[in-house]
Amino acid sequence: MKRKVNLGLIGLGTVGAGVIELLQRNSLIIKQKVGTEVSIRAICDKDPARLRLAQRMKIRNGIITKDFNQILNNPEIDIIVELIGGYEPARKILLASLEKGKHVVTANKALLARDWAEVFSEARKHRVLVYFEASVGAGIPVIQALNEGLSANKIKVILGILNGTTNYILTKMSKEELTFKSALAQAKRAGFAEADPSIDLEGIDTLHKLAILGSIAFGAQVNLKDVYCEGITHIVQEDIRYGKIEFGYILKLLAILKVTNRGIDVRVHPTFIPQEHLLTSVDEEYNAVYITGDAVGETMFYGKGAGQMPAASAVVSDIIYLSRNVYHNIAGRVPYVLCDPKKKLNLLDINKIETKYYIRFTVVDLPGVLSKISGILGKNGVSIASVFQKGSASSREVPIIMVTHRAREGAIRKALREIDGLKIVRKESRFIRIEEA
Repeated sequence: MKRKVNLGLIGLGTVGAGVIELLQRNSLIIKQKVGTEVSIRAICDKDPARLRLAQRMKIRNGIITKDFNQILNNPEIDIIVELIGGYEPARKILLASLEKGKHVVTANKALLARDWAEVFSEARKHRVLVYFEASVGAGIPVIQALNEGLSANKIKVILGILNGTTNYILTKMSKEELTFKSALAQAKRAGFAEADPSIDLEGIDTLHKLAILGSIAFGAQVNLKDVYCEGITHIVQEDIRYGKIEFGYILKLLAILKVTNRGIDVRVHPTFIPQEHLLTSVDEEYNAVYITGDAVGETMFYGKGAGQMPAASAVVSDIIYLSRNVYHNIAGRVPYVLCDPKKKLNLLDINKIETKYYIRFTVVDLPGVLSKISGILGKNGVSIASVFQKGSASSREVPIIMVTHRAREGAIRKALREIDGLKIVRKESRFIRIEEA
């Protein structure tokens, strides 16, 4: 057994500082859980201001450096904690750490989602472990639950609200009837949106997290290029209002994974959910993951999906699990996650999915309009479940809102292209998918 476990921290940003604070604050509890002392042996960051912060943190006998190679080449360091984010140089650092026989704790969702098979193949090759609880849901222990607690199950469904920025915006648009622009500005003032929030708003952050969950569930990489992804920048207040008041739906940016008899349905997009579903109560910056297994049935994990200390909590929990294995000299004997690089998943193309749809048409207010629209939908195999038409004071154009029965997306898109070509249609038709699972 080792006398203590040494960490090398690369990236002293907000989360990195939180990790050090938590390791110091709860050092006695951590020592009891691991069986020995867990020590920060070295800190690396390229920002001089952050290095000065590290010096003030009273790291005993610690190395403080701008050069990550000083950490990678240090034989005393057992675990690399990679918290710099982004793709490069994080990828280079992580792979070099594995090659040198060092275990890794990371929160880097973009890197893992993109290079999942390579990372875990390299980890297995060098008999080391990569832990990544903070990559999805921050303080919500969903990675451990899916990988360990639900490992006896065939995963049938994963539905997730995985991005605090977009959930905050949609909550404000729904509950306070703000426009998208106003809700985004409020999110920035509250600290829930970056100066450039495009990765969040376009659904990319949610896509990365869903790919990680899917890769765990199926033991093979979910390739990002095969997953349909749509953000919330086109969402307008009137659709949120009509969906809620007329049909009882709440809009969320939803990560969806469902096993069907035709393949695996994996996608990210704004989604209407019935008000009685548990996920509709997840508001503002909170995240939730709803998982259905063949044995356990329905489960849901809920909590803060971002923030310094929730993320630090997840990172330190990984450090504790990994340090315990390092201390007892068993780390790396068994892979943390299964990953078959040769296994190809049958992911459904977006045009082949089947679900219900909310559709809003903007048309001239004339007799026969509804019959023309419904005729084209019917010709394409789309059945209408309900219709709502709101009168217009100007009588020049009116919205017609429909909810369909389950239909193929390809059929919906084909029908809307034909409908939008009619002279009676004033604006491009909008549709939002509905999820009732």
